[in-house]
Amino acid sequence: MTSSLSHYRAEWFDGLHAARRDILAGMVGTFALIPEVIAFSFVAGIDPEVGLFASFVIGIVIAFAGGRPAMISGAAGSVALVAAALVHAHGLQYLLAATILAGLFQIVFGLVKLDVLMRFVSRSVRTGFVNALAILIFSAQVPQMVGVTWHSYAMIGLGLAIIYLLPRVSSAIPSPLICVVVLTAISIAFPMPLRVIGDLGRLPTSLPSLGLPHVPFDLATLRIVAPYALAMAAVGLLESMMTARVVDDLTESTSSKARECTGLGLANVAAGLFGGIAGCGMIGQTVGNVRYGGRGRLSTLVAGVFLLIVMVPLRPWVAQVPVAALVAIMIMVSISTFSWSSLRDLGRHPKVSGVVMLATVAVTVATHDLSAGVAVGVLLSGVFFAFKVTRLMRVTVDHDPATDTRLYTVSGQIFFASAEIFADHFDLRDTARQARIDLTAAHLWDITAVGALEDVVSTMRRHGMVVEVIGLNAASAILMDRHAPLTMAGTPESVPASVI
Repeated sequence: MTSSLSHYRAEWFDGLHAARRDILAGMVGTFALIPEVIAFSFVAGIDPEVGLFASFVIGIVIAFAGGRPAMISGAAGSVALVAAALVHAHGLQYLLAATILAGLFQIVFGLVKLDVLMRFVSRSVRTGFVNALAILIFSAQVPQMVGVTWHSYAMIGLGLAIIYLLPRVSSAIPSPLICVVVLTAISIAFPMPLRVIGDLGRLPTSLPSLGLPHVPFDLATLRIVAPYALAMAAVGLLESMMTARVVDDLTESTSSKARECTGLGLANVAAGLFGGIAGCGMIGQTVGNVRYGGRGRLSTLVAGVFLLIVMVPLRPWVAQVPVAALVAIMIMVSISTFSWSSLRDLGRHPKVSGVVMLATVAVTVATHDLSAGVAVGVLLSGVFFAFKVTRLMRVTVDHDPATDTRLYTVSGQIFFASAEIFADHFDLRDTARQARIDLTAAHLWDITAVGALEDVVSTMRRHGMVVEVIGLNAASAILMDRHAPLTMAGTPESVPASVI
């Protein structure tokens, strides 16, 4: 208990230097949040203040309740895509109800440890997820660079120069923060035709207030919001778990994925109660936070608190920040997010790994749905794995003329994908008097494998052969006894019970 408290305190305050680093990195994360949250609010069909309020509330709650320090969460695009149809059909209040219900679902998912499903996501899928997200982050900046004057391109170029060159001189203050201040000062001192944050939509003018959604609390409402809530909960958890895994890799540390599930659920319940949309981990902003020194929970808290500060008390000043500064930051984030080494690895790693990675990228970019890309990647990984294991299954056939016995020696894994191949190796109309099936080097995994063995043995016995099954390991024997006990009838007593 004492060690857990010490560890939790260290996640918050690991010295003055770490605290200063977390504060500055969290401020950078805030400026990276603003344009994306506003853009995703439009995707969902809601006012920007709804997404900004949600990001503030989620950031505060997840800083205390989340399982992954330094991870920034907010109103993200994957959830916005799911929410758009609900808002269009039923309005904002039903979205708030769905947000609260999605949070409750996520709390339950965390309590029952559904985070273990992340173990089925291979490294190739994670790499594809990261690369696709980098492409989507960059493509989201393209509309801000189309139909603008040369002033915007000049400011973006200057912003990138500040971001990449300033760290060579000093890294005391994150260069993206300097980029925002310098470009804003230039645009105010020298008026020019530039888009500013105030042009993106209505910004909050007051603090969010606590209250329940204005919807009927009955079964009809539940039937409307439950499917959307479940989809938002699943998509949000998937993106948060993927983001947490990326941060684990970047920081060479581990985190509690189950706690992240419940923490995100609590954050989304709070967001719905304060008039915000559901959210999840935001990988672009999180990577930016980590790249600029964010390591503790303080950086997450600062990102949420500073968002409220810049959006309400400092609203007149923030409204004048040129969009070009934010575009420069997000271009930097997209470049640093992309796994450039994965391009080199395409020629070094197995081809199937490359196919999985590229398929994840292609589906994600085509659909703008991170969950769809991950689902396709996981499915392909499973298919390729099953195919590989199937090819390792072998059946050799020998004949003993003295006893007229056909010996089948099986090695490898027998399951739904290899059971048919296993069965095809047996000559069911063999004229030999006896057959012995040796499974010492094999393992039966499921009822499909049991059914295949049962069919082979039953058919041979119907044709007058004496069939013996030997060498079953303990787990396979239990499976056979439970689902095909008659198949073991006639097994010689000389075979030890421990291997039958």
